[in-house]
Amino acid sequence: MTEQSPNGNGRALLEVKDLKKYFRVGREALKAVDGISVEIKKGETLGLVGESGCGKTTVGRVLVRLYEPSGGEIFYNGDDITKVKGQDTKRLHRKMQMIFQDPQASLNPRMVIGDSIAEGIDIHGLARDKRERLERVHELLETVGLNKEHANRYPHEFSGGQRQRIGVARALAVDPEFIVADEPVSALDVSIQAQVINLMRRLQEERSLTYLFISHDLSVVKYISDRIGVMYLGQLVEMADSDELYENPLHPYTRALLSAVPVPDPDYETERERTVLQGDLPSPVNPPSGCRFRTRCPQAVEAAAHVEPEWREIKPGHWIQACPCFA
Repeated sequence: MTEQSPNGNGRALLEVKDLKKYFRVGREALKAVDGISVEIKKGETLGLVGESGCGKTTVGRVLVRLYEPSGGEIFYNGDDITKVKGQDTKRLHRKMQMIFQDPQASLNPRMVIGDSIAEGIDIHGLARDKRERLERVHELLETVGLNKEHANRYPHEFSGGQRQRIGVARALAVDPEFIVADEPVSALDVSIQAQVINLMRRLQEERSLTYLFISHDLSVVKYISDRIGVMYLGQLVEMADSDELYENPLHPYTRALLSAVPVPDPDYETERERTVLQGDLPSPVNPPSGCRFRTRCPQAVEAAAHVEPEWREIKPGHWIQACPCFA
């Protein structure tokens, strides 16, 4: 995949090849991520969408090495980071940070937020003394729209939106290049969501950040992302530029997801047809043979049970998991 992102410079900051992450469930393997290949360009935002349980959060955690991959390769600036150990792992963690879904759960309730933000500064030795440490914390708080007086307060004293801003500040504390944002606004009111998303976009421009933005909300993903990847049961089924994916979805699963997005037009909303998927998401412990989507696909044919879909570029920059059912 070599397409140029509007915000990127064409060079891959992160390159993932056949990434796998399995978890043991008794004697069986839960295939949370099962063979994903993707590039993330420097300076761009790649959105990752799909139902709960599709593996998108696991992808993010593997990329920042919170989970060890079960297979595949991850290249960061050309270096295979799956083989990084010791002090090199510490240096890698400074370059790659994560913003978690639940800011309440990711902040220590017994620690004032100034100390929470400064944890990375302390670990990586980024401040010469306590005064410089405090100055950096105050600067980070103001960067995300909070006041330096907030440094001595505890997490429970803040609203959900404020706590997520604290999560952003904590991620920025070590001057990273790449940030995985895992459902960063899903627990927030719509008006607060917009504030946090606009903050992230501004910081991306100011600091040349690269994002992997994980969400189940396609409206939010379209607003912030340059490209979007759609996941189903541990695999990518479609990827394209944001506008292209919304205007010309090719995979039936993508079409079903987009048909569920509400449109602010009452007349159009009542007339348009929606694709309602039948059945439940199959178990990743024992996924369907052939095309994994075939058990819920409205276009399913018999051959889909016996043929592994091919990851194919249908047109420049638009990739799809091509199945006998539709491609």
